[in-house]
Amino acid sequence: MNEKKPLAGPERKKIFLIKELLEEKKAENIVILDLREISSVTDTMIIAGGHSDRHVQAVSEFLLQEMKKHGFYPLGCEGLQGGRWALLDYGEIVVHVFYDEVRRHYDLEGVWRDAPVIFADREP
Repeated sequence: MNEKKPLAGPERKKIFLIKELLEEKKAENIVILDLREISSVTDTMIIAGGHSDRHVQAVSEFLLQEMKKHGFYPLGCEGLQGGRWALLDYGEIVVHVFYDEVRRHYDLEGVWRDAPVIFADREP
Protein backbone atom coordinates (compact mmCIF):
# COMPACT_ATOMS: atom_id res chain seq x y z
CA MET A 1 0.00 0.00 0.00
CA ASN A 2 1.39 3.42 -0.98
CA GLU A 3 1.87 6.04 1.68
CA LYS A 4 0.29 9.36 0.87
CA LYS A 5 3.02 11.86 0.06
CA PRO A 6 2.73 15.20 1.85
CA LEU A 7 2.28 18.27 -0.31
CA ALA A 8 5.55 20.04 -1.05
CA GLY A 9 6.04 23.43 0.65
CA PRO A 10 5.75 25.63 -2.46
CA GLU A 11 2.75 23.68 -3.78
CA ARG A 12 1.02 23.86 -0.38
CA LYS A 13 1.66 27.62 -0.18
CA LYS A 14 0.16 28.16 -3.64
CA ILE A 15 -2.92 26.07 -2.79
CA PHE A 16 -3.56 27.97 0.41
CA LEU A 17 -2.88 31.32 -1.27
CA ILE A 18 -5.69 30.48 -3.70
CA LYS A 19 -7.91 29.44 -0.78
CA GLU A 20 -7.25 32.72 1.04
CA LEU A 21 -7.97 34.76 -2.10
CA LEU A 22 -11.23 32.88 -2.65
CA GLU A 23 -12.22 33.52 0.96
CA GLU A 24 -11.33 37.20 0.63
CA LYS A 25 -13.91 37.52 -2.18
CA LYS A 26 -16.46 35.53 -0.17
CA ALA A 27 -16.43 32.41 -2.35
CA GLU A 28 -18.65 29.74 -0.81
CA ASN A 29 -18.21 26.07 0.06
CA ILE A 30 -14.53 25.80 -0.87
CA VAL A 31 -13.30 22.24 -1.35
CA ILE A 32 -9.70 21.28 -2.13
CA LEU A 33 -9.06 17.78 -3.47
CA ASP A 34 -5.74 15.94 -3.77
CA LEU A 35 -5.74 14.23 -7.17
CA ARG A 36 -2.05 13.30 -7.29
CA GLU A 37 -2.69 9.56 -7.01
CA ILE A 38 -5.81 9.38 -9.21
CA SER A 39 -5.39 11.86 -12.08
CA SER A 40 -2.75 12.53 -14.68
CA VAL A 41 -4.33 15.89 -15.58
CA THR A 42 -3.68 17.86 -12.39
CA ASP A 43 -2.47 17.39 -8.83
CA THR A 44 -5.01 19.52 -7.02
CA MET A 45 -8.56 20.62 -7.76
CA ILE A 46 -10.11 23.55 -5.95
CA ILE A 47 -13.88 23.97 -6.21
CA ALA A 48 -15.70 27.05 -4.97
CA GLY A 49 -19.16 28.52 -5.32
CA GLY A 50 -20.73 31.88 -5.96
CA HIS A 51 -24.27 33.00 -5.17
CA SER A 52 -24.83 34.82 -8.49
CA ASP A 53 -23.39 35.11 -11.99
CA ARG A 54 -21.76 38.39 -11.03
CA HIS A 55 -20.25 36.88 -7.88
CA VAL A 56 -18.73 34.01 -9.89
CA GLN A 57 -17.22 36.53 -12.32
CA ALA A 58 -15.93 38.79 -9.55
CA VAL A 59 -14.33 35.90 -7.64
CA SER A 60 -12.69 34.52 -10.81
CA GLU A 61 -11.38 37.88 -12.04
CA PHE A 62 -10.07 38.78 -8.59
CA LEU A 63 -8.27 35.44 -8.32
CA LEU A 64 -6.65 35.93 -11.74
CA GLN A 65 -5.46 39.46 -10.88
CA GLU A 66 -4.14 38.57 -7.44
CA MET A 67 -2.36 35.42 -8.61
CA LYS A 68 -0.59 37.48 -11.29
CA LYS A 69 0.60 39.87 -8.56
CA HIS A 70 2.20 36.82 -6.90
CA GLY A 71 3.81 35.74 -10.19
CA PHE A 72 1.37 32.94 -11.05
CA TYR A 73 -0.14 33.02 -14.53
CA PRO A 74 -2.80 30.58 -15.71
CA LEU A 75 -2.16 28.17 -18.55
CA GLY A 76 -5.76 28.74 -19.58
CA CYS A 77 -9.12 30.15 -18.51
CA GLU A 78 -12.63 29.20 -19.56
CA GLY A 79 -16.11 30.53 -18.87
CA LEU A 80 -15.22 33.92 -17.39
CA GLN A 81 -17.70 35.93 -19.47
CA GLY A 82 -20.77 33.81 -18.75
CA GLY A 83 -20.56 33.93 -14.97
CA ARG A 84 -22.09 30.49 -14.50
CA TRP A 85 -18.78 28.65 -14.22
CA ALA A 86 -15.13 29.54 -14.56
CA LEU A 87 -12.10 27.30 -14.84
CA LEU A 88 -8.63 28.66 -14.08
CA ASP A 89 -5.86 26.22 -14.99
CA TYR A 90 -2.62 26.72 -13.09
CA GLY A 91 -1.17 23.40 -14.28
CA GLU A 92 -0.76 21.43 -11.08
CA ILE A 93 -3.78 23.27 -9.62
CA VAL A 94 -7.12 23.64 -11.39
CA VAL A 95 -9.69 26.03 -9.90
CA HIS A 96 -13.41 25.82 -10.65
CA VAL A 97 -15.76 28.59 -9.53
CA PHE A 98 -19.40 27.64 -10.02
CA TYR A 99 -22.78 29.26 -9.69
CA ASP A 100 -24.57 27.06 -7.12
CA GLU A 101 -27.02 25.27 -9.43
CA VAL A 102 -24.30 24.62 -12.04
CA ARG A 103 -22.05 23.19 -9.34
CA ARG A 104 -24.78 20.79 -8.26
CA HIS A 105 -25.33 19.76 -11.89
CA TYR A 106 -21.67 18.89 -12.57
CA ASP A 107 -21.04 17.48 -9.07
CA LEU A 108 -17.25 17.41 -9.32
CA GLU A 109 -17.01 16.41 -5.66
CA GLY A 110 -19.03 13.32 -6.58
CA VAL A 111 -16.96 12.60 -9.68
CA TRP A 112 -13.78 12.78 -7.58
CA ARG A 113 -15.28 11.26 -4.41
CA ASP A 114 -12.27 8.94 -4.01
CA ALA A 115 -9.86 11.88 -3.81
CA PRO A 116 -8.43 12.78 -0.42
CA VAL A 117 -9.83 16.08 0.84
CA ILE A 118 -7.18 18.68 1.71
CA PHE A 119 -9.75 21.24 2.88
CA ALA A 120 -13.54 21.46 2.91
CA ASP A 121 -15.70 24.37 3.96
CA ARG A 122 -19.06 22.93 2.97
CA GLU A 123 -22.48 23.95 4.18
CA PRO A 124 -24.11 21.23 6.28
